[in-house]
Amino acid sequence: MTPAYSALAALLAYLLGSLSFAVIVSKLSGLSDPRSYGSKNPGATNVLRSGNKGAAVATLLLDGLKGWLPVMLVRWFGADHGLGDGTVAAVGLAAFIGHLYPVFFQFKGGKGVATAAGVLLGISWLLGLATLATWGIVVFFSRYVSLASMAAAVFAPFFYLLGNRVAWYVDQSIVLALVAIAALLVYRHRENIGKLLKGTESRLGAPKPGGKKPG
Repeated sequence: MTPAYSALAALLAYLLGSLSFAVIVSKLSGLSDPRSYGSKNPGATNVLRSGNKGAAVATLLLDGLKGWLPVMLVRWFGADHGLGDGTVAAVGLAAFIGHLYPVFFQFKGGKGVATAAGVLLGISWLLGLATLATWGIVVFFSRYVSLASMAAAVFAPFFYLLGNRVAWYVDQSIVLALVAIAALLVYRHRENIGKLLKGTESRLGAPKPGGKKPG
């Protein structure tokens, strides 16, 4: 029954990941649909452009939670059903893919940064902190959130390998999931990569034209 339980866990994680909290929180807050302004990306950064910081923070936390919770549920209760690190990797990746391609929102989702962070924190809080620290360092020196997000995602598999090599244990399924998450996250930032190369990418703290939208 273990493969069936693992597949069911991954499906449920995908469905949870498919909840686009940027859209849900914005609607509950009386704000415009984040897919209709700014970058048109249903994520916390674009919700912030509405001028409602509370809605942006709520979106950020909920997007992170939907990546963290499936991983932790498997860690807490999976052993009773024969579910191990392979299922941890599967549900983490499934929740992330759900955010990118949500079945409830015409498969048009966000870029997955907060959800990926939640997955990493679920896999290992040290891995999550190391990745978040990388994000913070790159943002501090470059002021590019997109660049920091991609750099942090790319470094995550190496942090996992480094941290677990010390303990003489590395789970290949988790490594593959982290590599897949990094590749997908970079792919979803392809427009940002183009802007970075052209020097037109917005820097953190810089004024954005047409920033605020009425709720």
